[in-house]
Amino acid sequence: MYELLRLQNRDRGETTVYLVRHPLPATRVSVRHFDPPTRLDHWCASTGHPEAMVGGFFLRDPYRPLGEVWRDGVALAHEPVAEPWARLRACVHFSGGVRVAAREELPEQPIGDLIQAGPLLVRDGVSVIDGTDAEGFSAGAGQFDSDITEGRYPRAALGVNDDELLAVCCDGRRSGVDAGLELAELARLLISCGARDAINLDGGGSATLVHRGHLLNRPYSNTDQPAPESRPVVTALVFTA
Repeated sequence: MYELLRLQNRDRGETTVYLVRHPLPATRVSVRHFDPPTRLDHWCASTGHPEAMVGGFFLRDPYRPLGEVWRDGVALAHEPVAEPWARLRACVHFSGGVRVAAREELPEQPIGDLIQAGPLLVRDGVSVIDGTDAEGFSAGAGQFDSDITEGRYPRAALGVNDDELLAVCCDGRRSGVDAGLELAELARLLISCGARDAINLDGGGSATLVHRGHLLNRPYSNTDQPAPESRPVVTALVFTA
């Protein structure tokens, strides 16, 4: 099920939000790795995968995942998260069920698929975005273009409850049209949509959500660029009925 929302933030700016609800008992989630990086909506169209969203972060030179990625119990080559944050950085683990947790709370050698992203947004129905740097995104901002926890941007996130997977994406970087969301606003949105637990995924120009084979959101890599265009990404979550 697909929902389109207009959300007003505390500064009275507005943002377009896209939400796809996948029934948890009837949906399998797998992690895909792209080498070379691939525009997710184009890949979905060419391979017949109608449901997908962007996965974790990546380095651009050379292109490789930032944080752990596991497929079918096998670890893929990646750039490690800077210490001491690697064990605290949030992950989503798919193995029969779906679990969102810090890396240290998950098996050292996980069965199934795992992707490291973060920060954790919601745990047990409560926002954990409290202004602290619990996962080291500010301290480790050198691994990103900037501190991704600060400011409003296009965002992507995955929420889970007992019945559903919630794939959420929002627009941003469009003056007077789409302001984007702060992480605290994203966490509150996911709670209002029914998420028990939720994790932030790659955002900005990489924010991508595909539903029924179509790109739902309008990705902007730069403020007020002439037209939206998806960015090649390195990892994705694929939802299969």
